Amino acid sequence: MEKAPIGSAQFFAECEKIKALADALKSKQPKAGTLGGIIAIYFAEDHFKNLSDRTRRDYRKCAAFLEKILDTPVHSIDTPLIAGLHEKAAGKIGWRQANMLRTFLSEVFRHCVPKGLISANFAEAVLVKPRPRDLAYANRPWTDDERATILSLAPAHIRVALALMANTGLDPSDALNLRRDAIADGVIWARRGKTGQEVPLPIVPTMQAAFDAAPKHDALTVLANISGLPWTYNGFSTVWHRFKAKQVKAGVIPADLTLKSLRHTVATVLREAGVHPREIADLLGQKTESMAHHYSRNARLTDSNRKTIETLEVETERRIKIVKPFPKTVKP
Repeated sequence: MEKAPIGSAQFFAECEKIKALADALKSKQPKAGTLGGIIAIYFAEDHFKNLSDRTRRDYRKCAAFLEKILDTPVHSIDTPLIAGLHEKAAGKIGWRQANMLRTFLSEVFRHCVPKGLISANFAEAVLVKPRPRDLAYANRPWTDDERATILSLAPAHIRVALALMANTGLDPSDALNLRRDAIADGVIWARRGKTGQEVPLPIVPTMQAAFDAAPKHDALTVLANISGLPWTYNGFSTVWHRFKAKQVKAGVIPADLTLKSLRHTVATVLREAGVHPREIADLLGQKTESMAHHYSRNARLTDSNRKTIETLEVETERRIKIVKPFPKTVKP
């Protein structure tokens, strides 16, 4: 009001600017009966609001990728169209993000079919892009020597975070967000940010020793930075990469170790020890065993498979003995 008093030329000029901005924003609003319209409806669903922050961000990135075709009428959407989008996305943003786009559209259609907003889930039949065979896994498990070396060299405020991940299988973000009041009677009551699954994790002596050796602080979270404040993910990631780069330069560790790898390490160690995938999934806070298999895909199963095949051999021999002998062939 000081810069443009009511009734002045400046005032009316500012009003015109505001109106033009409002009109521009209105023109960008998704239209009913279009792909953008049903995406907007899905974003308002409780299902979307209850997803993890990361998944919501990923889905909004998918919607941004589709920006140029959001005005596509729903009645013209079919499986070949979605398959073509999937193929185009694979060429532009890679196979993994293309599969994420397919998953996102499948969720949008799945929630809009019962509302009568689209006739079918046209993304469901689109084939998932396979992972390239020659592509190295991004989060390979740490070896025993690598784990021991890193934990012995890391500063105390970093070591306790790594020890928490290595002894529980917690995702880095879940470990950094873990609050003090989530620990009671020697048990960590952790919650998977991605699935919302609550996981009780008994504190083993190794983990307790790491807690005892960590710098004291008054943060609400279990882990804190060198200033005694809760870690942000970016803050810890920066400190970790700086520390790792120093060790890589010294030739102590390889450059491909990641924080996420510790979750895979836990699953791999347990699978090599013969722990059932369902039990591994329970520890990792996974609802299905398939993700437990995914996290432990690099497990060295020679020993456990040897025991399994020996059992197969013994059981086969036992069964053969109790089966009636074949009837003798009658000569013609």
